[in-house]
Amino acid sequence: MKTLYIECNMGAAGDMLMAALSELIDAPDAFIDRMNGLGLPGVRFERRAAQKCGVTGTHIAVTVDGAEEHSHDVHDHEHAHDHDHPHDHDHDHPHSHDHSELHTPHSTLHTHHHSHLSDIRAIIDGLPLPDNVKADAAAVYALIARAESEVHGAPMEHIHFHEVGTLDAVADVVGVCALMDEIAPERVVVSPVHVGSGEVRCAHGVLPVPAPATAKILAGVPIYGGAIRGELCTPTGAALLRHFAAEFGPMPAMAVEKIGYGMGTKDFEWANCVRAMLGAADAPSDLADAPGDLAEEAEETAVELRCNLDDMTGEEIAFAADALREAGALDVWTQAIGMKKGRPGTLLSVLCPPAREREFAALMLKHTTTIGVRCQPVRRYTLAREAVSLDTPHGPVRAKRSRGFGVDRTKPEFDDLAEIAKREGIGVGEVL
Repeated sequence: MKTLYIECNMGAAGDMLMAALSELIDAPDAFIDRMNGLGLPGVRFERRAAQKCGVTGTHIAVTVDGAEEHSHDVHDHEHAHDHDHPHDHDHDHPHSHDHSELHTPHSTLHTHHHSHLSDIRAIIDGLPLPDNVKADAAAVYALIARAESEVHGAPMEHIHFHEVGTLDAVADVVGVCALMDEIAPERVVVSPVHVGSGEVRCAHGVLPVPAPATAKILAGVPIYGGAIRGELCTPTGAALLRHFAAEFGPMPAMAVEKIGYGMGTKDFEWANCVRAMLGAADAPSDLADAPGDLAEEAEETAVELRCNLDDMTGEEIAFAADALREAGALDVWTQAIGMKKGRPGTLLSVLCPPAREREFAALMLKHTTTIGVRCQPVRRYTLAREAVSLDTPHGPVRAKRSRGFGVDRTKPEFDDLAEIAKREGIGVGEVL
């Protein structure tokens, strides 16, 4: 399976991701020409060789009216990261708009330009790009708008994009989406994300790192801070990773064919870059549709949600668990616990994909009496599974076959065993 692994040891921002991915394609200069041909007013892409800690890679400078965005980290500049805050760089307006409107002075467009999500969508829709690239770019902005909406307590369509709404941000988002379309990986895996530490200055004032919107977007994703003070992962970078990643975790076993380095502009003790590796790897979906065969085992990231219950009946808890299973939870289980004042209680736990964390938290709040749900990312190792039918003297019996990590076993469905036992007047153990 064609697999793309993105290593974010120094965080991620749109320009770094774009630079790293550009090294994985056959004609990166032609890609830059296509980006410059989009017609974004005042926007220009330039691909330059760069080196960090002795490693050579690429930096893609996106300028608007000749100016490139700089960091807003609140600390000494020697520690500043090269990626601006919430820079979800927006692309030019639809080509139907006349150029007098498009050539808004850079000072207003870039510094405190206010754009609604509908404005961003209109800009993206007007670009001469494939529909799937525009759909990806719009989805990335929807992630950012949803996060900003939750942070500010306002409807998505009322959110004003400040740093995120500038033309250079659109350029970054569309550039990455166009490269992902050209590379066309079947599976995207992203490492745990280094988000940095300290504070960052934005349109609303000084905020902690990771910025609130970035933290919302990366909820359920393994992230970490460190000694580097500054914003290493911007909302743009976070949204791009969240949109394209099938899973977050360690690098899978893969035969690497190409490696790309996307360089930042600041210098640190650590190489300031995003590394992208493209190659072939087995995946759970590789052979899922092949009759009589199974995909291999997998290592993946999930989210575990929990709540304590002490004022619900067993029947009510069972109903809630069934609702969560029907919604597609990876697993649902309960445990008996002791609560304050000696009251017996029940711990309800749910396992779900990272992208559906908020959905399942809402379901738990809806179907139980809890007033809070705890969430934490977990790693899990899974066997590949498929449904099979066993021929037996009592007729066909449904079973589940599991394989991986040196294991290959088949387990009959208990309901089928029980039905045969009732019909034949024998015990389940004898049927088995």
